[in-house]
Amino acid sequence: MNNNDHKIVIAGAGPAGAATSLFLCKNKIPHVILDKATFPRDKICGDALSGKVVDVLRKLDEKLLEELGVNNEQFLGSYGVKFSAPSGKSVNIPFASDISKLKEAPGFISKRIHFDHFLFQKIDRSIATVMENTEIKEMKQEGDYVSLIVLQNGIEKRINCKLLIGAEGDRSIVSKKLAGTIKEDKHYCAGLRAYYKGVNNFHGQNYIELHFMKEALPGYFWIFPLPNGEANVGIGMLSSEVSLKKVNLKKMMMDIIQHHPDMKERFSKAEIMGDIKGWGLPLGSRKRKISGDNFLLVGDAASLIDPFTGEGIGNGMLSGMLAAKQIQEAILADRFDADFLSAYDKKIYDTLWRELKISHTLQKLSKYKWLFNFVINKAAKSKRLRDSMMMMFENVEARNRLMNPLNYLKLLFRN
Repeated sequence: MNNNDHKIVIAGAGPAGAATSLFLCKNKIPHVILDKATFPRDKICGDALSGKVVDVLRKLDEKLLEELGVNNEQFLGSYGVKFSAPSGKSVNIPFASDISKLKEAPGFISKRIHFDHFLFQKIDRSIATVMENTEIKEMKQEGDYVSLIVLQNGIEKRINCKLLIGAEGDRSIVSKKLAGTIKEDKHYCAGLRAYYKGVNNFHGQNYIELHFMKEALPGYFWIFPLPNGEANVGIGMLSSEVSLKKVNLKKMMMDIIQHHPDMKERFSKAEIMGDIKGWGLPLGSRKRKISGDNFLLVGDAASLIDPFTGEGIGNGMLSGMLAAKQIQEAILADRFDADFLSAYDKKIYDTLWRELKISHTLQKLSKYKWLFNFVINKAAKSKRLRDSMMMMFENVEARNRLMNPLNYLKLLFRN
């Protein structure tokens, strides 16, 4: 091959792209990974690293979790979630039944500028060719390969590859050009995020907080504690509802902070750090084409964000792990065509679809504030329901059982 010819190119070095690269490196598979930014770089996000992130890191290398656990300046261990209903009633749900048995926190919170750089630094440069400040300008399928024209540090270069991994997030060029992905407001969420210092009254074990306030349904206002007394504060709402109701999300967010009876005291001495920033979240509320001739999509480029919680890093990294496995199989078979690569779609949806479908159902139900009030009120009184909600975080099979509607009735109407 010429020096501009490669079998595998990963476009995007966020968590999904980095996870793909890290698993390829683990299996000694050469590849190119490029990103239009220079690391460390910021990424607008809620900054919560779920148990799914912890599981993927554990599969990569247990030592990675040890590093997160001792880096208190950049990573904060989180042990649960607080849900609050439109009525103001709230319930705390731990992520694990017995934290004394845990080797590390079941989840973490970290600014993306830190977490993404952490992953990026772990990529083995003896196996991966890393190209920062490299933007894709043109993309074309030519026969049995994809031809890219990229601009690296202002210099135009051509790169050819047998398999291109689209990992550039919500605005993925690979997804648009090769998969024909289009934005659909009913499967897309608009989000705003700001950093604050001095927010008070967090849980002692750094619970993340999801506040389902009536004005933000279907969506929520969040507060996630961060290291150094900081907090990630934001709001997300289904884009179709934003358009339908002509919602000014920034105004809604500030009204909640300044005037909501449960929030104005918590923010009374808080200071905003920087600007309020917005981004889009392509939701995994319907199945999409995520592979084809000479390409795979991972993370937000594959629209895998949880429709209910808005969490995308875990699904992104999981998809990177599964993509790396598919890449290895494609190289062994020397097959990079759509028929062979469609096995990746099956792997992704066999793993995630039941969970995403449950979350989509919960998202649709959350617009009914009376129902949300009822569930949270019931959970506050019922240890059985709280334990069942905890198991949704601790055990994937417990989440899958909720696909049966009878389980909702049993959970909600038993004492």
